[in-house]
Amino acid sequence: MDDKLARRDLLRLGLAGPLLTGLGAASQEDAPRPTRPYLTDPLKFGDVSRGNPNPKTFKGEAAVKAGLTPETWKLDITADEKSEIEHPLTIDYAALLKLGETRAIRYFKALQCNLIAVPLGQGLWEGVPLRDVLQGCGKLNDVRRLYYWGFHNNDPKQIFRSSLAINQVLDTPPGEMPPIAAYKLNGAPIPVERGGPVRMIVPWAHGFKSIKWLQKLVLTNRYDANDTYAEKNNDPESYLKTAAYFDSDKDQKIQGTTLRARGVAMVGWPGLDRVEYWLRAVQTPKKDLPLGDPAWNEGKWSPVVLEPFPGDWKDQLPDGTLPKDIWGFNEQGKPKEWPLRFSLAHWRLDLDGVPPGLYELRVRTVDKNGFAQPEPRPNHQSGDNLIPCKIVTLAG
Repeated sequence: MDDKLARRDLLRLGLAGPLLTGLGAASQEDAPRPTRPYLTDPLKFGDVSRGNPNPKTFKGEAAVKAGLTPETWKLDITADEKSEIEHPLTIDYAALLKLGETRAIRYFKALQCNLIAVPLGQGLWEGVPLRDVLQGCGKLNDVRRLYYWGFHNNDPKQIFRSSLAINQVLDTPPGEMPPIAAYKLNGAPIPVERGGPVRMIVPWAHGFKSIKWLQKLVLTNRYDANDTYAEKNNDPESYLKTAAYFDSDKDQKIQGTTLRARGVAMVGWPGLDRVEYWLRAVQTPKKDLPLGDPAWNEGKWSPVVLEPFPGDWKDQLPDGTLPKDIWGFNEQGKPKEWPLRFSLAHWRLDLDGVPPGLYELRVRTVDKNGFAQPEPRPNHQSGDNLIPCKIVTLAG
């Protein structure tokens, strides 16, 4: 699909009659219990980390010298010349964990690069809200933004920076997830491969805000973002968009008349209302339908099944972790909404009796604002969420 598809064209999607009849996904009530792991193994996340040599490879003495072990890690908090901080602060790992005994927060958060469509993985992150970390600095004056970065070989050319407006740090609305200095992933210390021992996690943002190997916070009076990712037309304030993806977008050849597809949906800030599919019979497949192709006016989008939340979380959560202790759950261990924002939802499609032939299969999300993927998207650099397509052949 053309990434410059006009709004008027997108609004027409799914408004015309069906190309195929008599097909439909199972109802939500018929959905089986979840069978796929909800959390990603820390060492199986997709990785886009930088550095030469890459800090994730540091072991032994190299990790010690870089401050990438719990015993040697430190976080320096200072201010620039136009801001005031009553107490510049250096926090070590033990002090952060001590603060976490009373201030820790846990939440599910999926990581995704803004220019890589497929999510990199999902974790249960634990850490201390930045607002609580900054309380140790005392009175702050003339602060408009927080700049931060991690270890990158002490080479200025390699440092990967990011930033937040100070209100995003201090004034998180009640009930919302705050940015945290995270020290646990899935109930265990964060490995260096995932940016440990401490990394930034910003729940609503793409991965470039969740800096790995966090070691420096600078309070500043500057209004502009210093994000490395702001270069090359990237949007430094982009947030996670609601979008659907296939587990695999490889073409399928099926013996029979039953079509099955699986995937995930990233639940962005606008939430997730539903995931839909469009199965189109074709003579010559086109994964990328060009702007103005009349096929967009003929598409019929139908709902797929979203897997429900696990009835028993003990097989999904780390030992000793209760759902009620995780953001988004009530005291009875039930989610306040499902799927949870900034997390991944699993979907499935099972169609029986599909006539033999060649098909294009597409999936998309509709968020709680009523926007169908890929809307709204004025700038592709603020998050890649084009409608994915796979080619399916059924032999009958």
